[in-house]
Amino acid sequence: MAFKFYRPKNEPMSEINVTPFVDVMLVLLIIFMVTAPLLTVGVQVDLPESSADSLPEEAEPLTLTINSKGEIFIQESKVEYEKIIAKVLAVSKNRTDTRIYVRGDKTINYGRVLEIMGLLSGSGFTKVALISEPYKER
Repeated sequence: MAFKFYRPKNEPMSEINVTPFVDVMLVLLIIFMVTAPLLTVGVQVDLPESSADSLPEEAEPLTLTINSKGEIFIQESKVEYEKIIAKVLAVSKNRTDTRIYVRGDKTINYGRVLEIMGLLSGSGFTKVALISEPYKER
């Protein structure tokens, strides 16, 4: 004889149904897995590799990108060479302690990247750094 558990109609159900919760979490996991690679900032460049450790980030930095054609971008917007400092100052709200990451395509002339970094440093920006890809063993 099997026992059957009956509950009176006026007694609340004490079990939690977790199936809808699990379904929602799996959908969110899939969404985040698909969108995570798309969250990289802006312009597509082929960065050089480096074995240096990454810097700790306390706030989101301003990214200046130089692509393989020599075009300059601040975040995702293209900017002319003569207007770099004015645009950077406008975006950083005239704060020269803003962290600026320079992303230069590995096929671009190294002197061009240094020229732009020197322009930023000469304008009073103190936190200018180069971005590279982590070194991969071949």
